Amino acid sequence: MNTINPKKLLHSKWTAVNPQNKEKHFIVAEVEIDEDQTVMSCVIEAVYSKRQKAIEWTDLKNSKLWRQGWV
Repeated sequence: MNTINPKKLLHSKWTAVNPQNKEKHFIVAEVEIDEDQTVMSCVIEAVYSKRQKAIEWTDLKNSKLWRQGWV
């Protein structure tokens, strides 16, 4: 399981364990945090295609789906 500090989530780098459409490396492009410092939304951007998609930020904790950094 990956450990993530929500305050350091923005601009963090991630590698998809099972890449699709040649999209393997991602950067967290947008994070919305409420007054209680709870992450409300997270958008990642593929480095290869610049395509963005919204994900549940807690999915990044799953080491079967994501690896922290660019591997």
